[in-house]
Amino acid sequence: MSFTPLHDRVLVRRIEGDAKTSGGLIIPDAAKEKPQESDVVAVGAGARDEDGERIAMEVKAGDRILSRKWSGTEIKLDGEDLIIMKESVILGVMA
Repeated sequence: MSFTPLHDRVLVRRIEGDAKTSGGLIIPDAAKEKPQESDVVAVGAGARDEDGERIAMEVKAGDRILSRKWSGTEIKLDGEDLIIMKESVILGVMA
């Protein structure tokens, strides 16, 4: 894939949760919640401040992040569902 997000945007792949409850019930797709955990695929170069200097990105490709449930724009690249979001909607990096 040859896609690079612009500015302070991040390209992520959502990590899907279990399709069953702890009691063994299968959860239908319509009832599943959007996962908040994602893997970072690519990052942009960073936003610019008022003086035109780049603000370094705090996440990098390969990081596992936690974001808001309904954040970002869903896209399809090479048949894979991915999400583009601004770095500001990322809540944190998981260790």
